[in-house]
Amino acid sequence: MRVRVFQHVPFEGLGSIADWLATRQAAVATTRFDLAPRLPAAESFDLLVVLGGPMGVNDEAELPWLAAEKRFIGAAVRAGTPVLGVCLGAQLIASALGARVYRGTHQEIGWFPVTACAHAGDTFAFPPTLDAFHWHGDTFELPSGAIQLARSAACAQQALQFGARCIGLQCHLETTPANAQTMVEHCRHELVPAPYVQDAATILAAPPARYAALTAQMTRVLDYLVR
Repeated sequence: MRVRVFQHVPFEGLGSIADWLATRQAAVATTRFDLAPRLPAAESFDLLVVLGGPMGVNDEAELPWLAAEKRFIGAAVRAGTPVLGVCLGAQLIASALGARVYRGTHQEIGWFPVTACAHAGDTFAFPPTLDAFHWHGDTFELPSGAIQLARSAACAQQALQFGARCIGLQCHLETTPANAQTMVEHCRHELVPAPYVQDAATILAAPPARYAALTAQMTRVLDYLVR
C-alpha cells in the first residue's frame, strides 16, 4: 500500500497512525507544506492522510498553497481514493467539498467525550461515547452529501463521512502520550481558561487506557477506509 501524508507543521505528526502503517508495511511519502509544498501525482498513492496544524483553511493570503491543497483533496475524495483528515485535515476536506469553515463558539482543548450520531446506511460507526483528545478553535458546516458521524458538547462536527472512502475527524484519535506532550510544549499559549479548555497538567495526566481506546478507534477508522 502506498500512502501519502500531508503534514503542515513538524509537531503534528502521525501518532498511532504510524504504527498502523508499519503493520501494513506501507510505503509512506510525506509532503511537508511548511518546507516544500509540492503536490504529488494523483495516481501515486492508495491512501491520503491529511494531518492537523495551527493555521486555518481560510488563510490563503498568507499561505497560498492552501488553495492548491484543497483542490487536490477535493479531487482525491471525488475520485474515490481513501482519504483521512485529522483536525485541520477534516476542515480542509469540508472546505474542499464546498462547506464553510469558521471560528467555533468554543475552543476545545483537552480530553472531552464525543458521542455517536444516529444515521442510516453503510457508514462507519462510532462507539456511543469516547473520551477523545481535542485541540481546535475552528469548526465547519457539514458538506452537502456528507454524513455526520459524531459530535461533542463544544463542537457539533466531530466526524464526517463523504462517500465510502473519506472520513474527516475533528478530534485527534491518533494521539499518543508523546503527541500530547508535544502539543502542550508548542501550543501552551492557547491554554487560556475556558469552559472547554483544560490545563496542561490535566491533559498530560490521562491514563494509558484512554490512549489505548483512542488507538483502537483510530485503527478501526483506517481499517474501514482501506477495506
